[in-house]
Amino acid sequence: MPVFLESCSEQSQAQSVIIIHPGSRNLRMGRASDLNPVTVLNAIARRVLPHGKMHRDPFLPPLVPRTKELTQAMEESRLQVSHTLQSCLQSDGRRRYATPPQQISAFNRRSNPDILSPYMNNWTQTDEDVIVGDDVLNINPSENYNIHFPYRRGELNVHSGPGGSLKAVLADLQKIWEFVLINKMSIELKDLKHYRAVLVIPDIYNRHYLKELTTLLLTEIGFGGCFLIQDHVAATFGAGLGYACVVDVGDQKTSVSCVEDGISHRNTRVRIDYGGGDITQTFYWLLQKCAFPYKSCNLSNHLDALLISQLKEDSCHVDLNVCGSKEKVISVKKPKTPIERYTLQVGDECLVAPLSLFQPELFKITGTHNLHVQKRYVGDSEDPHDENYLRETSRRGPKENLEQTLELQEESVTSAVTADDEVVVDNVDSTPNTLANRDQDVPRDFVVGPQQILGLDHAVLQSIDRCPTDELKRKMYSCVLIVGSGMKFQGIGTWLHNRISLQIPYMYRAEQLDIITAPKEMDPGMTVWKGAAISSCLESAQELWIAKEEWQQYGVRVLRERAVFMW
Repeated sequence: MPVFLESCSEQSQAQSVIIIHPGSRNLRMGRASDLNPVTVLNAIARRVLPHGKMHRDPFLPPLVPRTKELTQAMEESRLQVSHTLQSCLQSDGRRRYATPPQQISAFNRRSNPDILSPYMNNWTQTDEDVIVGDDVLNINPSENYNIHFPYRRGELNVHSGPGGSLKAVLADLQKIWEFVLINKMSIELKDLKHYRAVLVIPDIYNRHYLKELTTLLLTEIGFGGCFLIQDHVAATFGAGLGYACVVDVGDQKTSVSCVEDGISHRNTRVRIDYGGGDITQTFYWLLQKCAFPYKSCNLSNHLDALLISQLKEDSCHVDLNVCGSKEKVISVKKPKTPIERYTLQVGDECLVAPLSLFQPELFKITGTHNLHVQKRYVGDSEDPHDENYLRETSRRGPKENLEQTLELQEESVTSAVTADDEVVVDNVDSTPNTLANRDQDVPRDFVVGPQQILGLDHAVLQSIDRCPTDELKRKMYSCVLIVGSGMKFQGIGTWLHNRISLQIPYMYRAEQLDIITAPKEMDPGMTVWKGAAISSCLESAQELWIAKEEWQQYGVRVLRERAVFMW
C-alpha cells in the first residue's frame, strides 16, 4: 500500500512539472508525466510595423557565394568520400558498386512532372499580428511578416538586425512558450504558479543568458519554481546510463562532452556550428550535380526547404549494402497551386551527404563553422562569490571542496575560454604561485585539420582525451551515446564506430567500444527531453528547485548554489 501511495504522489508531481527543450528548429514541451512532448516549429512571425524593416530568419543555414575555390574544394572532398565508398565491401564480402552520375543525370533530365489537382490547403489566413509555431510555414510570402527563430546554432539568436536584441529574443520565447501552454497543453497562465518548469540548456552555456531565462520563467511567465539542466546530462538520464561520451547532433549544431554521474566535465565540452540543416544543404548541392528535376526549387523558401529536408530523411543512409541508383517520388505542394509530382533517381549522394559529418569540408557551402568551448566567467556584480572568487582563494589555501578540486584538476590539464575562439589553459599548481606565474595562460586548442573544420570522429576523440584521468577515458571509450535529430541515418553508428576504433590510443583499445544510436529503442531526438522529465522526478532533484520568491530575493546567487553544473 505505501508503494501505491508513493507512486500516486510521484505521478501527481510529474503532472505539475513542465519540461521545456528548445532547439534551433523545434521546441519540445510537455508535462513530465507525458509519454511524448508537444513538438512545434520553434519560430514566430510578427507583422512588420509601418515603415519597419523586413527580417526573415531562414529555415536552413544560408548559403555563401559559391566561388571557384569553394566549388573546387567541395568537389575534391566529394570525390574523396566517393573513393572511400568504392573501396568499401558489402556484408557478403563483395565490393560496392555505384551507378555512374552521368546515367543518373540522364534519367533526371528526362523526368517531367505529373500535374495533379491543386493543393487545397490555404495560406495561413489571419488578422493576428503574431503567428507562432508550424503555422509560420504557411504564411503567404507576399504578407508583411518578420520571421524569427529564437535559437540559432544551439544558442540564443542574438543579432544586429530587427528583432535581434536579447530583450526581443526573450519576448519571442515568452510568446512561443505561452502559446504552447495555452493552445497545446490547455494550461491557463493564471494557474502557472502551481506548476514548476525544467529548462534544458546547452552543454556550453552563456551565464548571462541563463540568468535572463530564469527570470523569464519565474518572473515574466510566472512558474512557481524551476531548475536548469544541461542537455548532455539529461541525455544520460534519458538513456539510463551512468556515464557516456554524449554526441548531440541537432539541426544547426553538433556538440560533444563527457558526462559521469550527472556531471558534464567542463573541459571536454565542444560545440561546432554544423548539424542536420547543413547536411540538407550539402545533399541539395549533390542532387543539383545530378540534374535534380525540380528546377525551380529554392531553399530560401520555407516549403521547398521542408521538402528537401524530408527527402533527406527518407533517402539518406550509411548502409553499405545499398548500391546503385534508387527511384524516389516527391510531390511539390503549395497552397492553391497544382501539385507537381516528380520521379527522380538518386545514387551515392544519399551516403555522401551524411558522411559529410566526417568530411566537414563539404559544409563550406554554408560558410565558416566556429568551434566553441566553455567560456571563462567574467563575473556578475550580483554574485561576488563566483567561480573567479573560488579560483583565486583556492590558490592560496587547501582545496577542501571536492567539486572545486575536480574543476581545478581539469583546468590544469586542459582549457577554458576567454573569447569565442581563443582557448587557454589556467596554469594551477597545488602549491602557491607568485602572482605573475599564477595568471600566466598557455594556449591549448582543440586541434583541427588543414581545412580548419573539426570532423565528428575527431571531436569525440579529442573530447575524451581531455578527461582528467585514464580511468575516466576508458569509461568514455566504452560508451558513446548519440542523441538529437540531425544524425538519424541507418548505419551511421557503425561508421562512427569504425572511424573511432581506428584512432583510439593503443592503451585504451582493450575496451569494448559501444555506440548507442537509439537508447531504449527511443527516438534519439526525444532522449534529452525524456531525461529531463526523469531527472525532475528524482528524490535528489527536490534540492534543485528555485522558487519564485527565492529568485526575487537572492537572484543569481541562488542559481549558483542550486545549479548542478559549476557556475
